Amino acid sequence: MKIYIMRHGQAGLYANSDAERELTGTGRQQSVDMASWLSAIEPTIDCVLHSPYIRAAQTWQVIGNFFTANNVEVCEDITPYGEAEFIADYVKALVAQHDYQTVLLVSHLPVVSYLTATLTAGKHMPAFATSAIACLELDENIFNLKWLETPASIK
Repeated sequence: MKIYIMRHGQAGLYANSDAERELTGTGRQQSVDMASWLSAIEPTIDCVLHSPYIRAAQTWQVIGNFFTANNVEVCEDITPYGEAEFIADYVKALVAQHDYQTVLLVSHLPVVSYLTATLTAGKHMPAFATSAIACLELDENIFNLKWLETPASIK
C-alpha cells in the first residue's frame, strides 16, 4: 500500500484570501512534469484527496489526466493547518474500508510535512518544495518514506 503526498504547484502570492491563491504558469508546468514522471511509475491511483483551496484543486485539475483515478474527493481537512493525526486516521480508515492500494493527497505546507511525520511515526518530517511528491509505503503496519522527489530532482 502506497500513499503519495504532493504539495500543490507554485502559487501566486496575492488573492483575496489564502484559499483563493491560484497556480502560476510555473506551478502548472512543475505539476505537469511531476505527474508525467509519477504516472510512468504509478498510472492508476485508487483514491485522490485534494484540498478545497484553489491552488490544490488546480494542481489536481492539471495532473488528473495523467492518471486513472478511481475515486476523487475534495477533503476539507487537508488545508495548510489541518490536523495531521486526524488526516492520517482518515486515510487509514479509507484504505481499510475500500482496500485501496494507492492514495494521492494534494495539499499544502505545513500539513504535508506534519502528515509525513505522523504516518512515519516521527521518523521523517521533510520539507516539500512546490509540486514535490513523497512516497510512503506500508511495510508490516509501518509507513516508511521511500522517496521524496521535486521538479528539479526528476530532470
